[in-house]
Amino acid sequence: MAEGGTRTRRRGAELINAIHAAALEEVAEVGVGRLTMDGIGKRAATPRTTLYRRWSDPLDVLLDALYHAHPVEEPTPGSDDLRGDLIRALRLLTEWMLTPAARAVAAVMTDPKRTPELTEALFERVFANRGGTFTSTVLRHYAERGHFPAERLTPIVADIGEALVTKRMLDTGSPPGDAELEAIVDQAILPALGLGPRDPDA
Repeated sequence: MAEGGTRTRRRGAELINAIHAAALEEVAEVGVGRLTMDGIGKRAATPRTTLYRRWSDPLDVLLDALYHAHPVEEPTPGSDDLRGDLIRALRLLTEWMLTPAARAVAAVMTDPKRTPELTEALFERVFANRGGTFTSTVLRHYAERGHFPAERLTPIVADIGEALVTKRMLDTGSPPGDAELEAIVDQAILPALGLGPRDPDA
């Protein structure tokens, strides 16, 4: 029982969510090299023995937290709005960039003690299992349905939207608004697919 006997013991999803949140906050503050079960446990007010019942090490906790915090793009059911789905995917990215999960990913990717194995695990266990990087799910969905030749969906094309949104965030300190997201889709992603810019009079 907690000091004063007032804390209710957390279980199930509530406990997991608290540990996930603690892992994201801890890596953003101390970096990958200093991430420990003790640090996560203290931040979550949970004994480290509880963590070891579910995860093997602090990086395992972190990757699990990032997986559950990563949004998944959902293309329009009728597959008839590629432009709109791309804009919505980029908007999802801008919303995610303001979350603790995004700060944790930034901490991982910029940490000098990051290992190639950790980077690979991040892409395989988090991004790939959640549909890939932003716009990838939408682009694959429409390519598979013949809206544009699949060979045009190269790794570079898949990263255009994310790269431009990230650059805007780095340049200005804030994510692009809807008008800028539309411009990224109309002036960069769609032309790269050979679809051309949207006719402003259409």
